[in-house]
Amino acid sequence: MTPPLLDITGLEKRLPNGRVLYSNIDLLIAPGEFVAVMGESGIGKSTLLNIVAGLDGIDRGHVRFEDRELASMSDDATTLLRRDRMGFVFQAFHVLPHLDIEQNVGLPLLLQGLSRARIEARATAMLTAVGLAGRGRDFPAVLSGGELQRVAIARALIHGPALLLLDEPTGNLDPDTAARVLEVIDEQRRASGAATLLVTHSEVAAARADRVLTLRATGLAART
Repeated sequence: MTPPLLDITGLEKRLPNGRVLYSNIDLLIAPGEFVAVMGESGIGKSTLLNIVAGLDGIDRGHVRFEDRELASMSDDATTLLRRDRMGFVFQAFHVLPHLDIEQNVGLPLLLQGLSRARIEARATAMLTAVGLAGRGRDFPAVLSGGELQRVAIARALIHGPALLLLDEPTGNLDPDTAARVLEVIDEQRRASGAATLLVTHSEVAAARADRVLTLRATGLAART
């Protein structure tokens, strides 16, 4: 039996004032699986992604990624794990305005120390894959919201992450553009084989997942 890529058991998270945000969170994600998490605003869906990425701590329970306990890792080791094994796509794009599109997409490979030639070749291929062939020398200011999100998708997947984390990736897009972006995400995550954890309010986005869960203060529940 293939071990899970992500294994969360008995997770409890408290706010700075001591209030329990949620507890009894259990979640297993297999390699290549697509899981969507929905829930009320303020329940802590984005916090859950931050916990998975090792950016936020927990008060009880265990979070294991590729059989490594995040709480037992040093800050440097967790940073390297995020850099090499995870990709992120956010609602706000987080594209750097002073870099051209090719440089934005190639940034994860630059941080890994790859040569300029390899970065350019891979960035060109990824931009073609997300429908932005020939746009590498453009700057973010001339791109639409949907195009910027495609840049973010290409950047998140360029280094072949094991896990793709999506935080409301279509929240700032109109319905038609959101549908096109979701199609790109679906195509590229399948092509890369990355497991995917999506948090969203969008029923349309969640419908693409293999499983849809609801985050509550008392745990995660399967949607029926």
